[in-house]
Amino acid sequence: MVPGRVNVPRRRLIKKTRQPQILPLLKASKRHWKRRAFGDNLRKTKWRRERYLTAIWSNGEDGAWRLLGPKGFPDEATLHTMVEQAPQMLPLAGAPSLTVVGREVQLGSGYADLIAIEPTGRLAVIEVKLARNAEARRAVVAQVLTYAAFLRGLTAATLEQQTLTRHLSDRGYASLVDAARSSDQTGDFDEAAFSNGLDEALRRGRFRLVFVLDEAPAELVRLVGYLEAVTDGLIIDLVTVSAYEVNHAKIIVPQRVDPEHSDRALPAKTVGVSSAVPPQSVPFTEGADEFLASVEQAAAADQPLLRMMADWALELEKRGLVVLGTYHGTVNRWRLLPRVPNEGVGLVTLWNEKGTSYVQFWRSVFLRRAPNHLAELETLVAPATVGKGTTTRQVTPELLDLLTRAYEEAAGGVVLQDQSL
Repeated sequence: MVPGRVNVPRRRLIKKTRQPQILPLLKASKRHWKRRAFGDNLRKTKWRRERYLTAIWSNGEDGAWRLLGPKGFPDEATLHTMVEQAPQMLPLAGAPSLTVVGREVQLGSGYADLIAIEPTGRLAVIEVKLARNAEARRAVVAQVLTYAAFLRGLTAATLEQQTLTRHLSDRGYASLVDAARSSDQTGDFDEAAFSNGLDEALRRGRFRLVFVLDEAPAELVRLVGYLEAVTDGLIIDLVTVSAYEVNHAKIIVPQRVDPEHSDRALPAKTVGVSSAVPPQSVPFTEGADEFLASVEQAAAADQPLLRMMADWALELEKRGLVVLGTYHGTVNRWRLLPRVPNEGVGLVTLWNEKGTSYVQFWRSVFLRRAPNHLAELETLVAPATVGKGTTTRQVTPELLDLLTRAYEEAAGGVVLQDQSL
């Protein structure tokens, strides 16, 4: 056994007459309990949930396995900041890409912890609590529903120019469209579809409500389960985030608590905001084969540089530093995305646009995963800046070497600059 190995058990959610499903486990206690929920046809459905011990086990130098208890968070602000800086860590229904556009946003007489936007135009209201806070049981639900009620009926112009104007400016965004585009790594962001989706979400009140806690009280789980059972206009996510220390490293374990409907696929009308919003139309394939094929189709003079970029990415994949995927857009545009494992986004995107090669940088991912190499990168590509999706055509071995070291840093587990956990 290797010292420091971690073992995380799992839970089972069983619906009668169905096969067991293996899902992430939830709480630090073993419970067997039954719940009733009402489907659209109002027929009662019985559930039995078996919860197993949420734990991380580690073996020391003596080889003995020991249960590690969660360290917890010193205060809500620490968890709040973590979610703000890395919303991608949240395991949300439908796996949307969230861009945070405001913190402590005034909505009526209250202040929402975080407001985020999805590529479809759907708004997400995120509330962060520690379980020891008395509001983590019932008050937080009323709180978030009040924020959603305030947002419903607003126009996009009012939302941007009044509610979020200062927050967008502080984050360097000119608009919500600009914010959503900044997180798009496919290169085919549809501004019209986004705007239509945002208008529809505001008009009909179709939002995502996200509750983030260090532990989910049973009363809150019941309330969220009830809301999920009686509404299809809202997507509700209840997420717990546990903090551990393993061999002096900080480990964060986020888990989605799905009270009732883990085997129910979200209907299409609830995943997107409007039927007018088309699904992602960019063909995507895992691996680099399609990108490599596109290199062979390029002019002979363009192939050496394209091959150098592709070989660099394949070497990173061989070392386990990235997971490769290829986007094939319109008019002979291919993008090779070296994604950070377990996150789904990369520090850079490699482009082959009709034989022209260039590298696109993602500053927000650098800030989260490779902050120690950002200043060096900005010096190397100057006078160009490393902004939200900016590019450089000066692809050199020196640049690729720097990016290799940045991906090594990202693989080392540096997720946030905040080390207060």
